[in-house]
Amino acid sequence: MIGAAVIAVLSLAAVGAVMAFAFADTVAPVWVTYTALYGLPVAFLLMLFLVLDSVAGRRRAGKTDRR
Repeated sequence: MIGAAVIAVLSLAAVGAVMAFAFADTVAPVWVTYTALYGLPVAFLLMLFLVLDSVAGRRRAGKTDRR
C-alpha cells in the first residue's frame, strides 16, 4: 500500500513538473514524462488490487463452518 501511494505521489509531482516545463515553453526530460504517463495508471492498478484483496480477505474471514 505504501508503495502504491509513493508511486502516486511521485507521478503527480511528475505531472506538475511536465506542466511547469510546458508553461515555460521548454520540453520536459524523457524520464519525467515517462513517470507522468505510466506512474499514475500503475498506482491506480496497485490500489485496485489492494481493494480487491481486502474485499476477498473479508469474505474469507466472514465464512465460518456452520453445521
